[in-house]
Amino acid sequence: MKIIVLAGGLSTERDVSLSSAAGICRTLVEKGHDAFLLDVFMGLENAPENLEDVFTLPDHGLEIVKNISTEEPDLEAVKASRPDQSDCFFGPNVIELCRLADITFLGLHGGEGENGKLQASFDLLGIKYTGPDSLGCAVAMHKGVAKQIFLESGVDTPGGGTIYKNSEDQSYQSLGLTLPVVVKPCSGGSSIGVYIVNTDEEYAEALKKSFRYEDELVVEPYIKGREFACGIIDGTALPPIEIIPKTGFFDYANKYQDGATSEVCPADIPEEVAERMKELTVKAFNALKLNVYSRADFLLDAEGNLFCLEMNTLPGMTSASLLPKEAKVYGIEYGDLCELIIKKSMEARY
Repeated sequence: MKIIVLAGGLSTERDVSLSSAAGICRTLVEKGHDAFLLDVFMGLENAPENLEDVFTLPDHGLEIVKNISTEEPDLEAVKASRPDQSDCFFGPNVIELCRLADITFLGLHGGEGENGKLQASFDLLGIKYTGPDSLGCAVAMHKGVAKQIFLESGVDTPGGGTIYKNSEDQSYQSLGLTLPVVVKPCSGGSSIGVYIVNTDEEYAEALKKSFRYEDELVVEPYIKGREFACGIIDGTALPPIEIIPKTGFFDYANKYQDGATSEVCPADIPEEVAERMKELTVKAFNALKLNVYSRADFLLDAEGNLFCLEMNTLPGMTSASLLPKEAKVYGIEYGDLCELIIKKSMEARY
């Protein structure tokens, strides 16, 4: 197949996306596909005269991959580095190349790549793509909306609610909460802008920092517990994986800094807890109108209560990422997982 692997963009998870997409592209090439890695924002300015030739270029576009930093990217610098200085989200030749491909594998994370806007655009342009469709992505990406759906659908999740940058009352007390609480952007990812606060002073500072990312924040009770993830493919939940950060919680640095966390799959938990987590994953997946694949994040407190924090509609996809590790335990190797996602995406919509 001719496959464009789309990455980058203007999300705070830009660098993570490039890493995921590079892994996807390499394994698809190894599987015999004509795959090409493409930055959705930077595009391919110096493309061959015959665009079809892109799919057989020897470097497969992999020269754009950079090392992942433990700091979020400088998006203004990214914008300034684009040669044509266009404000269009799609870089030069992106739409044309995606239309030429048999399918576009979405290696994007966060922002316009994961909030349903790109998926809706591709639907209108007749471009085939992997992963959930626009409705599921839009609903899942907005943590405030997803929380309300979870609460109404019987998916155990922390309480709390949303506050707004221009609202008069931004207090946690207005949401019926007491300290400690968690403050996070409504539509962010990779734990960027997420703060655990224990005092009123810390709360005020967390609001100030998180509002730099978005005008709407989620505030919820802090739940001390073990961290887990549970992937799902085509309605089937995978074996849960436990994430054990060496310090703090599973934030941006701990996610992408080598050796910062231990990950255990299958998770060392009682079978009934694992089954309950898988059931909640399927329930959350269906409640948010998702399809193809996703990954749920969970907390398990000392009393054995499970809380679904969110669903990631385009989870990390390097061979060392959480979902591929779960899939391997389930019996699906990394390259086969990438091909399975393509197959199920085609079956779901085309």
